Formats: sequence, structure tokens, C-alpha cells
Amino acid sequence: MKKNKLKIVLIILIALLVISFGVTLCWGTYKISPIEVINTLLGNGTKLQNTAVLSIRLPRMLVGIFVAIALSTAGAILQTITKNDLADTGIIGINAGAAVAAVLFVTFQTANYYSELGQFSIFVLPVMAIIGAAVSAFIIYMLSSRNGIKPKRLLLIGIGLNAGLNAFITFFTFRGGVGDYNKILVWTSGSLWGSGWSYAKVIIPIVLFMFILVLLNYKKLDVLNLSDEVALSLGLNLEKERKKFLSYAVILAGTATAFAGNIGFLGLISPHIAKKLVGPYHKNFISISAIISVIIILLADAVSRNLFSPIEIPVGITVSIFGVPYFIYLMMKEK
Repeated sequence: MKKNKLKIVLIILIALLVISFGVTLCWGTYKISPIEVINTLLGNGTKLQNTAVLSIRLPRMLVGIFVAIALSTAGAILQTITKNDLADTGIIGINAGAAVAAVLFVTFQTANYYSELGQFSIFVLPVMAIIGAAVSAFIIYMLSSRNGIKPKRLLLIGIGLNAGLNAFITFFTFRGGVGDYNKILVWTSGSLWGSGWSYAKVIIPIVLFMFILVLLNYKKLDVLNLSDEVALSLGLNLEKERKKFLSYAVILAGTATAFAGNIGFLGLISPHIAKKLVGPYHKNFISISAIISVIIILLADAVSRNLFSPIEIPVGITVSIFGVPYFIYLMMKEK
């Protein structure tokens, strides 16, 4: 029965995934039919279709897909190690830590930075964002780990740190000029604008490697989901495994934030919906969570790009419009 339910869920989600691909590649200022998109992908498109699909929409879609996978997986890890459905990298300050590092880098970068590093310059922002996320996660971990990690303490400390870091970002946003203000505001709201093949080539291998690494450790995550006493009796080194998985979440969240800005609630919504659909076993629900996250971000990005065209709304705002009510619903359910 459970296997049949998993198959049904997969079939429905794959159908929605295909629809979201179609919407992303077809819908825009320059509309292209599904048949024309397929012909373009097969190398038979016109010059204008090649530019729209292959140069603009396809790389943006790929970046969105792997940003979604990174955030949903990081959220699933945090919810497991804290045993709290409200944990998410966007809520407890890890995304904000990555954003602060990236904003500082954008504000103070030198003019000759691109020419000195050449093709390796694209890696600097992700590295800075991962360092920022790591520092933020370290502070949260140290403040919440006295006498063992208490999930509620970790969540509250994270929310407090998140507020402080966002205030810091706002300060730098107003401190900069008009150009810097607009750039940082769009970026911190979460946006896939300007995502090209150079971004896709960096984010895909990092996220793919980390996602596979997490999936290979699904049994340890299952054990971490149990009570601490049971996990210890099964021979699991709790502190070591929590630190390891927290570092995985940091790398995933930092990489996603570097390329798409601070997209909140995605890592909260997707794992929770996935658990409701296929249960708490990580082998199934992490993959289902990733698919749900991809569908949400692609449809949200399509709406953000086209609803008020030619003005583009940051995708993070669209995701938050759906995420905030769901967060309130989860808060109301908490005992």
C-alpha cells in the first residue's frame, strides 16, 4: 500500500514538474509554443527562439532547480537534527549569514577583482556566502548547545540572529548608492534574475554532489529523527553527526543564497509537505521534498517574471506570499 502511494505521489509530482518546465520555457514576453520549445532544444529553433530558450530561460531554469534542491535538502536536514518542523535555513539565520557575507563582498569588491581571477571569479561569491553561512551556523550552534541542543532554544536563537543580520543588511543597503541599493535589495529579496550558464556550471556540481552525499546518509538521518536515548543506544555519535549534517546544510544553503539571494520558507514548506505525503523516512521524503521545491520555485519564478511584466518581482517575495501563511499554520499546530 505504501509503495503504491509513493508511486501515485511520484506520478502526480512528475506531471506537475513537466508542466512547470513547460511554463518556465514557454511563458514570457516572447511567447513560444511547447512544440517550438522542443524543436529549439533539438537544435531546430530560429535565432530568436535559441536566444530566448537556450541563452536565457534554460540556464535560469537550471539554476532555479538546483537552488530549490539545495534549500529543500538543507531545510530537511535542519528539521531532522532539531526535531522541529519549524526549522529552516531562512528562518534561523543561516541564509541571512550567507547574505551578509555576500553583501559585504558586493559592497567592498575591488574593480580589478574579475581581471585578476579570470574564470575563477565566479567561485568567489559562493565561497564567501558559504563562509557567512558557516559563521552564522557556528554562532547558533554554540549558543544553543549548552547541556545539549534544545530544539526550541536553537529556533529562538536563530530567529533572533536572523533579525539582527537582516538589520545589518538593511544598514548596508541604505549606506550604499542608488545602484548598490537596487542591486542589494533585489538580491536579498531572492531573485533568479541574470542567472546564466556561468552560474549553472558552478551551482549544479556543488548541489548535485551534496544532495547525493545526503541521500547516501539517509539511515543516519532516520536514526537522528528518533529520540536521543534511542539514537545513542543504536551506537550513533549524536554530536559528531549533528555537526556533520549541519555543515552539509550550511554548504547547500550558502551556495543557494550566493546565486539566488535570500529565498525564505522554501526549506520549510517542501520537507513538511513531503513528510505528509510519503512519511518521515529520509530515503523517500528528501527526494520528494526536492521535487516539490523545484515545482514551487519554477512556478513562482514564472509568475514573478510575467505577472507584472515588464517589471519583474523577486521570486523570494512570491514564495514568501505562500510561505508565510503555511508558517503561521505550522505555528498554530505546535503544542
